[in-house]
Amino acid sequence: MTLFLQIIFWLAVYALFHSYVLYPVLLRWFTRGEENNQEVYEKDEKEAWPKLYVLMAAYNEEKVIEKKLQSIFEGDYPSHKVEVWIGSDNSTDATNEVLTQFAEKYTNLNWHNFEGRSGKIRIVNQLYGFIEGKLQPDDVLILTDANVFFTPTTFYELAKHYKNAKMGVVAANILNLGVKDAGISFQEKWYIQRENSVKYLEGIWGGCMMGAFGAAYALRADLFERVPENFIVDDFYLTLKAIEKQTLSIKEPAAICYEDVSDDILEEFRRKKRISAGNFQNLATFAAMTHPREGKVAFCFWSHKVLRWLGPFLMLIAFVSSLLLSLQNHFYALMLCLQVAMCGIPLLDYLLKKIHIHSKILRFITYFQLMNIALLLGFFNYIKGINSNVWKPTKRN
Repeated sequence: MTLFLQIIFWLAVYALFHSYVLYPVLLRWFTRGEENNQEVYEKDEKEAWPKLYVLMAAYNEEKVIEKKLQSIFEGDYPSHKVEVWIGSDNSTDATNEVLTQFAEKYTNLNWHNFEGRSGKIRIVNQLYGFIEGKLQPDDVLILTDANVFFTPTTFYELAKHYKNAKMGVVAANILNLGVKDAGISFQEKWYIQRENSVKYLEGIWGGCMMGAFGAAYALRADLFERVPENFIVDDFYLTLKAIEKQTLSIKEPAAICYEDVSDDILEEFRRKKRISAGNFQNLATFAAMTHPREGKVAFCFWSHKVLRWLGPFLMLIAFVSSLLLSLQNHFYALMLCLQVAMCGIPLLDYLLKKIHIHSKILRFITYFQLMNIALLLGFFNYIKGINSNVWKPTKRN
């Protein structure tokens, strides 16, 4: 029994270490000397560039919708090659008024107000239905959120890769604005930058980037599949569907977008708990892609996503096994004390925050602990069943 407990303790520890520390190091080793997709449209081939259909759901986005639309229409991509389709999810603020004003100025903007809350996925599914009949084989969808702002070259940097007939998904490079010391925006920005790096390396290594950020990404139009309406995380679903069809999924660092980053830890906790439930939906849907026969895809899926989603359970396994082993072994007693101390750090961080002391290291530990709690609660929400994907927008900075 002692040997068994030791084995499961170290397996749990290794699984966490592998996902968070070793895996990014291995990817850098695997991709040494490798480059991102080089079969691209050049800037002087404008007439050959694919036509883009921008699909976006919006709910009460009056604070950002005007700047968002400006970033779309003031870009360098030829206007006759861009159509914008926006679904307002029964917005009750000035969102619809702004959309009306822009539609009068730009004939390639189409928008619809959906009565009653529908949710992002249902809206995007319906927007796709509006354009499905006129899509051509080389057309590309740009799926994006209202609070993400493009640079003039974002569309080109995403679209250029579709000269490669095997290209399925191209993710944008999301950079964050509004970082502050008082909340968790620094930690969230660091996490997103790390994710950007890992996804970029996955794309280089096997063309199997594990999920584009839903904030902004491109998808070959004929690969779109209507996302089940009770699903929450549509970006991962569509990325994995594209990989299933033997197409490439990559990240383009030059396709820069800007997004404000959440600073409210409770707001971010709520968002991650919701996303976590959607993660387990996707795990159940794409379980077959974890089989070793899937090669690089399975390795990336396990390393980047599955082990991380199972993180709370791995932490519980490590805690219980070290608790039992601590009764007869001083080393495991020390391991148990370290874990208990880690659990107390969020309280210490909270107390220091009350007197305006902000430690980035303590805040990182707090962030890690709370996000794993969100994963655990998200799992239980998934088990109970998800009947609606209607979302409440994250509080904007």
